[in-house]
Amino acid sequence: MANSEAQRNVLILCGDYMEDYEVMVPFQALQAYGVSVSAVCPGKKAGDICRTAIHQSSSHQTYSESRGHNFLLNATFNEIEASRYDGLIIPGGRAPEYLALNESVLDLMRELSNSGKPIASICHGQLILAAAGLVKGRKCTAYPSVKPILIAAGAHWVEPETMSVCVVDGNMITGATYEGHPEFIRLFVKALGGSITGSDKRILFLCGDYMEDYEVMVPFQSLQALECHVDAVCPKKGAGDTCPTAVHDFEGDQTYSEKPGHDFTLTASFEGLDGSSYDALVIPGGRAPEYLALNDTVIGLVKEFMGAGKPVASICHGQQILSAAGVLKGKKCTAYPSVKLNVVLSGATWLEPNPIDRCFTDGNLVTGAAWPGHPEFISQLLALLGVRVLF
Repeated sequence: MANSEAQRNVLILCGDYMEDYEVMVPFQALQAYGVSVSAVCPGKKAGDICRTAIHQSSSHQTYSESRGHNFLLNATFNEIEASRYDGLIIPGGRAPEYLALNESVLDLMRELSNSGKPIASICHGQLILAAAGLVKGRKCTAYPSVKPILIAAGAHWVEPETMSVCVVDGNMITGATYEGHPEFIRLFVKALGGSITGSDKRILFLCGDYMEDYEVMVPFQSLQALECHVDAVCPKKGAGDTCPTAVHDFEGDQTYSEKPGHDFTLTASFEGLDGSSYDALVIPGGRAPEYLALNDTVIGLVKEFMGAGKPVASICHGQQILSAAGVLKGKKCTAYPSVKLNVVLSGATWLEPNPIDRCFTDGNLVTGAAWPGHPEFISQLLALLGVRVLF
């Protein structure tokens, strides 16, 4: 994660049933760029978890909600010193409804705002900004249902023509939903004094139904935020189609649990794909690799990237595809532990993922064991691509 010449410290304000993507994508993306990130929640300490919620558009009159991942806090709210941080991120979801009633939270907002440090808030997070009195006379956007409160608080409302709209007014960055994460995160990085180099890269994601939710969206939007061109494809699907994803977590059983995740929207068609036009390939884990490994066209595509020496980054169960493609012989790699047999039988040297967030690079190949390792996984891929964030 050593992509920066000078460290930045950022705070993320968490709460139960914050939106799943809206906390994890910026949390892991910023760490991958070399930023230190503290995730805190009032009434909780480092090592505690916050439940998250999956919000997305549905056939009903409002978005649907289902259970997301369990998000692990890494700092204690009562111990934070605002002066140590260079910026703040506020995820949306339902958490802001009650966090906006917490005077300690509002005092923290005011202290950071008065210092001129960047505050980036998305979706329903702007409820907290309104409660702290920070939006009066400021241009901002949010999820549309937050509009009446922001107007009542004296904000200059900016209608989000799409759900990816972001607005900057002074030290305040606001976004409508997680669809706007690439711009939202990029604006925040620049507000922290960051600059991006080497971003003229084209990266392809190999997707499938029930790939792991985080393992596709976190690296996808992290790379987009650095102004890379990123495409996501799936066999037998085209641009604009969706893949359902799976949420994998450890919740006390002998193996991980699975819950429905977000629907991930593809950006390009698999049929007629020209792999030579891309600089790197990313393979998410989850259950999709089980059947993608049986697709001859997928196998040919993987062989093409590996044969050309282009960066290939594969995580969790994604290595099932690498194994089936016969490209691991003589390589050193890791994977989710249950995939060890695939890796060893393919002629690779197994690298134990201890702890589970360990990632490794061997030549053009980056491998990781599971989504907690995203900061290292993305950072190592960026190093191969020559993309850097400098502060």
